[in-house]
Amino acid sequence: MTDPSPKLARTPLHALHLELGARMVPFAAYDMPVQYPSGLVAEHLHTRTQAGLFDVSHMGQISLSGPDAAAAFEALVPVDAIGLAVGRQRYGMLLNARGGIEDDLMFCNRGHDLLLVVNGACKAADLAHIQSQLATRCQVTPLPEQALLALQGPTAVHALARLVPGVQAMVFMDGQGFVWQGQPLFITRSGYTGEDGFEISLHQDIAQDFARALLAQPEVKPIGLGARNSLRLEAGLCLYGNDMDGRTTPVEAGLAWAIQKVRRGGGARSGGFIGADTVLAQLDLGAARQRVGLVALERVPVREHTPLHDAGGLPIGEVTSGLLAPSADRAIAMGYLPPAHASIGTVVQAMVRGRAVPLQVCALPFVAHRYVRA
Repeated sequence: MTDPSPKLARTPLHALHLELGARMVPFAAYDMPVQYPSGLVAEHLHTRTQAGLFDVSHMGQISLSGPDAAAAFEALVPVDAIGLAVGRQRYGMLLNARGGIEDDLMFCNRGHDLLLVVNGACKAADLAHIQSQLATRCQVTPLPEQALLALQGPTAVHALARLVPGVQAMVFMDGQGFVWQGQPLFITRSGYTGEDGFEISLHQDIAQDFARALLAQPEVKPIGLGARNSLRLEAGLCLYGNDMDGRTTPVEAGLAWAIQKVRRGGGARSGGFIGADTVLAQLDLGAARQRVGLVALERVPVREHTPLHDAGGLPIGEVTSGLLAPSADRAIAMGYLPPAHASIGTVVQAMVRGRAVPLQVCALPFVAHRYVRA
């Protein structure tokens, strides 16, 4: 009898994950490692103190090229693409007509093109959207042959510099081409964990060899999806599909910082992007809800979709991400609340299995970022 379920895709590192004893799970239509034998907590703490290697090859890479590429891209995102210097990277969002976030992404000016990195679960829809909107203005080229690795943690720079001399001169949000054993790499310095780190785009044919070379460094261990999630939550970073989606605007999600002055009301290139009317109005007037950090006043994990109530028991919001944080050593969460309940220090109630668990609104991030900015 034929298995009716769709077959999961595999990244170029799939065989290596199995060799390392990873527990594999379906994720974004891929067979991905959720954790290795040492376990999620050990992987999390190792990344905070040493260097963790993440396989993020399920994510999509897209090239936009041509003289009008940056200007064209600004029709889709509320951020400054034209002013992005060569060798620099920026965070952005693809929006819908209501100003909702269809996906978030990173993009880097490589001189000859803009390199976009989009979420794995959204990459097919993102590519179709970008092609439908921009194909007449610039060349849109998917890069399915490119794998993507992320090396994160305070000693990541030392491990990577042994293989790729020169990366230590990069700073946060830099992007630069390098060569390893005669093969091209494109490396950016940023990260989804709050730690210093690097993302390495390389051809799928050399990805496993390069990963093995990194894992041979004494600081580096493989890290799965479980620790990737706990690390990003401690860093107060949104996960698409949890903390934002097509119903969430950048202002609601606390991402207004990513919208540069030039694209805001009164700016030289104000608006002009899909969803601009809603986003620009919310930048001026505020939104009806906002993403907040929450810390449980009891040692009780509060998971996504948990309702949030006010002191009188009325529903006022919802948790979007939550767990018992290994580094912060407390139960933390993010969620959405109306502005009247979003001030730091406000106490709300999470309804966990019928019991009210008090949560206090707190500043983000839960664990300080350690990016190298100079």
